[in-house]
Amino acid sequence: MSHIVEIQTEVRDPVAVRSACDRLSLPRPTQGTFKLFSTTATGLGVQLPEWRYPVVCETQTSQVRFDNYGGRWGKQIHLDRFLQSYAVEKARLEARKKGHTITEQSLEDGSIKLTVNIGGAA
Repeated sequence: MSHIVEIQTEVRDPVAVRSACDRLSLPRPTQGTFKLFSTTATGLGVQLPEWRYPVVCETQTSQVRFDNYGGRWGKQIHLDRFLQSYAVEKARLEARKKGHTITEQSLEDGSIKLTVNIGGAA
């Protein structure tokens, strides 16, 4: 039986953040307090390509803080790819915890189709 699921991503898992960075060949995220133009944010700092300031994932609250000045200091597409990768990696981690396997298919529109195989059967 097939089900279509839409996910609103809450960034809460540091392991999935690191896995998303690895998946996108980004530098490893670092824990700390980061400057975002006129403010600071504390959490896991992720440096996206061509972004002036890091994206800060506050995993305790699920908040993602950033300042890209309406796209002038960083393209939204890089953040979107990171959040998509986070969601895929989090789904993989949760499936593995339950003994399931997951297959992935990249679609032409840039979305990713995940299939969870219950019990690990492929």
